[in-house]
Amino acid sequence: MTAPIDPVQLTADLIRCPSVTPTEGGALVLLETHLTAAGFTCTRVDRNGTANLFARWGNRGANRSFGFNGHTDVVPIGDAGAWTQDPFGAAIIDGWMYGRGATDMKSGVAAFTAAAIDFVRQTPPDGAIVITITGDEEGEATDGTVALLDWMATNGERMTHCLVGEPTSPNEIGDMMKIGRRGSLTCWFTAAGVQGHSAYPHRAKNPMSALVQLLTRLESQPLDQGNDHFDASTLAITTIDCGNPTTNVIPAKGAATVNIRFNDMHSGQSVSDWLRSHAEAVTAQTGVQIDLALQIAGDSFLTPPGEWSSMIARAIQAETGRTPEYSTSGGTSDARFVKDHCPVVEFGLVGKSMHQVDERVEVTQISQLKAIYSRLLRDYFA
Repeated sequence: MTAPIDPVQLTADLIRCPSVTPTEGGALVLLETHLTAAGFTCTRVDRNGTANLFARWGNRGANRSFGFNGHTDVVPIGDAGAWTQDPFGAAIIDGWMYGRGATDMKSGVAAFTAAAIDFVRQTPPDGAIVITITGDEEGEATDGTVALLDWMATNGERMTHCLVGEPTSPNEIGDMMKIGRRGSLTCWFTAAGVQGHSAYPHRAKNPMSALVQLLTRLESQPLDQGNDHFDASTLAITTIDCGNPTTNVIPAKGAATVNIRFNDMHSGQSVSDWLRSHAEAVTAQTGVQIDLALQIAGDSFLTPPGEWSSMIARAIQAETGRTPEYSTSGGTSDARFVKDHCPVVEFGLVGKSMHQVDERVEVTQISQLKAIYSRLLRDYFA
């Protein structure tokens, strides 16, 4: 009988693959080797230099297909001298494994891969298991999960439900799962006024004053107060500048940037319209032309609580003794793309150290996560 896959060893092997976005680093090659040996049909779905892996066990037309989505790319290590351990060494010290991607999210990918391989070997399910792994989640995310979903649509592949293995637990494994995410939008304002002497402001049109007025309007008029599943939408001013080196010249141009995290009471388009209307109002009041450029990273979405989320919660509770909170907090994830394909929920390890120096994961939690995923697979195909 084939020995079970050790998720701790697989996590370590993945960490030792230096897969900083967009470099594949050997991580997808490693996963493909394991999955192919277990009978998964694997296909590389690379696009525009981004490496992606699609793997399916079972028939394409199965009556139900359990999907898993994750990523093996990681953010840069930053200051190498600040690390106490090799960022790609996967050293285990006092029960913790150190390395870039240890929590975000090579441990999650390893735990599900190990659970899925053991499951199909021991109790082949009546259905299919689909695993989609991208190398572009930490980057622009234009040729990662999006490319995989495009390829699946073209080739008749389908997930009935999908689990994203991002680290979702804030304090202890199992204390939170994500049933939705806020949308994200960045807006760049540019204001064109009339340059002049600061002693004679009436002869100028100050773009900085207009921007301050606009930003004050935006901050003083919140988008909403939140709802049953989402906190209130937020707006953060991230920069305001004109590059003026002098103190007695009113500049001709200025710029400001805001980032908005919005809930499902809005869309990227409606938030864009809201920003544009305020910019036009300030332009009319001040005579300073304010233009804007927009980038919508993703719309808000919610997977309504139901049997899919309840099944995940029961598996978590059975293995950890904790009842997870249903949350929509945090930033964006690739679930924002999957939600257009099938119902999607996120659950993974504690994410306290993700993207930090000395990123690390508690070794016992990797095995515990595999146990949760294994139970979920059994329950899903029961």
